[in-house]
Amino acid sequence: MSWAFFREFLANWKATGAIAPSSAGLARRMVQAAGIDQAGSILELGPGTGPFTALIREAMRPGALYLGLELNPNFVARLRSRFPDLAFEAAPAQEFDYSSFLGGIESFDAIVSGLPWTVFPEPLQVAILDRVMPRLRDGGVMTTFAYSGFHLLPNGRRFRALLRQRCSRLETSPTVWLNVPPAFFYAAVK
Repeated sequence: MSWAFFREFLANWKATGAIAPSSAGLARRMVQAAGIDQAGSILELGPGTGPFTALIREAMRPGALYLGLELNPNFVARLRSRFPDLAFEAAPAQEFDYSSFLGGIESFDAIVSGLPWTVFPEPLQVAILDRVMPRLRDGGVMTTFAYSGFHLLPNGRRFRALLRQRCSRLETSPTVWLNVPPAFFYAAVK
């Protein structure tokens, strides 16, 4: 899977945003912090090749609703094959019709994001956050990671400020040094 990920990175680095999938250690901590085991509805942004998805499915309670949004159609095809019991759409998070997917449910209990926020310009960061954060229930948690050092760049600092404005509490995890490159995550509580 990592070679497929690297090939996609080379083909479109702005959308893929990483040279390798996230480590199991980072994914496990983010899934736990998001409260996936208690969530009735879960949104995953940018599942890529599925390192978070595998742990989300493992932690999900029976009957929980899952939606994964991924721009890369090659990744979506792989995800659908690997996780046939989960729903994946090749769609941008800032344009997706969440109401039609959720049906009678008004919001997601948890959001796990693998999006490369630091490569996104401000208008895209704002558009995605303003589209997904209203779909997170009050008290729900969104987890998303940042590479150590990259969070100090202008796009990284701006993203943190934008996220902080849209949640009631923002926590930062310790660095996961075994991730390539080392990363930490934000847990944003609405």
